[in-house]
Amino acid sequence: MVHYTDKVLFDEVWEREGLSKRDRSLVTISALTALGKMEQLQFHLAYARRNGVTDEELKEALLQLAFYAGWPNGMGATTVLKNIVEQDD
Repeated sequence: MVHYTDKVLFDEVWEREGLSKRDRSLVTISALTALGKMEQLQFHLAYARRNGVTDEELKEALLQLAFYAGWPNGMGATTVLKNIVEQDD
């Protein structure tokens, strides 16, 4: 699984020209939040920050998602982001 994640997903899919890494991060965060996948979301929220998505943009995206993906998923994702931001302070 790690091989395919590294070689196919991150080396091939994430490097395609069709979307920026920033946009791919927002799409990925949306999907993971909607599915309630908080463990993977922890990595991808931090990765989104490295890909140029600001903390304010992430907060706004998660608020928007809470209404479409379910309040518990939005709250869970917001908690994950809060923990990431606090670790960096």
